[in-house]
Amino acid sequence: MGDIVTQKKETVWTTVIKPHNKLWQIDFKELWQYRDLLSMYVKRDIITQYKQTILGPLWFIIQPLLTTIMYMIVFGGIAGISTDGLPQALFYLAGIAVWQYFADCLTKTSSTFITNQNIFGKVYFPRLIAPLSVCISGLVKFGIQVLLFLGVYVYYLIIGVRIAPTIELLLLPVLVLIIAALALGFGIIVSSLTTKYRDLTILFTFVVQLWMYGTPVIYPLSYINNETLKLCMKLNPVTGVVETFKYAFLGVGEFSWGLLAYSFGFAVIILLIGIVIFNKVQRSFMDTV
Repeated sequence: MGDIVTQKKETVWTTVIKPHNKLWQIDFKELWQYRDLLSMYVKRDIITQYKQTILGPLWFIIQPLLTTIMYMIVFGGIAGISTDGLPQALFYLAGIAVWQYFADCLTKTSSTFITNQNIFGKVYFPRLIAPLSVCISGLVKFGIQVLLFLGVYVYYLIIGVRIAPTIELLLLPVLVLIIAALALGFGIIVSSLTTKYRDLTILFTFVVQLWMYGTPVIYPLSYINNETLKLCMKLNPVTGVVETFKYAFLGVGEFSWGLLAYSFGFAVIILLIGIVIFNKVQRSFMDTV
């Protein structure tokens, strides 16, 4: 009787999904493995935003232009708010470019779980891919609006307006990172909370609108004479980024390393808090949405 040889086939898994042991943990290796998916999300966000529109990407230019004209009429003309001696169009475009990137990333990331609940319930991938793609795709619109700002900037230089850019222009990548981190941090916190409390979505839209008026977008920080009110303005983490951006390009504003360091530190803290809450909610959010 011959020996019976039993061959045991060992199953080899190519992907192993494990829960995060630490709520603040980010698996960068896993995010890198899904970089193609991140790229697809970014392309989707860019293409679908103005798909089936007549003007398409031109809206990236039309929107800030129309907003600037409205600000010039209402705040510059009717209200007579100072722009620190700068041309109104240039001053408003500088603030709009930074604020629009922040506001767009913030509002879109704040609905991450709600807008992606169908795909989250069917396919596994790092959930952080979705809000990250929003911040990355938003850089395209931000870049176009900065180019528009630079075009107006060059125009005023040609006609002889005295504008003094500063060495702080080198901080532009840092400013983008800070504003993206702030938007991502606040956005994923709100997104995590709205899985249970849907009313927060409506409330948050209203808060973002009010937030802009608490940020020196349509007026310079130097316009605020009340010291208590100015201190409150400086506690707004977006204020340091907007003021630094204006100071870097225009040479006018209340730039300080302390204010910028505060914005940076606030961004790091709020992002860490957001990741902790996001990791906690993503474990069971399908039971509540």
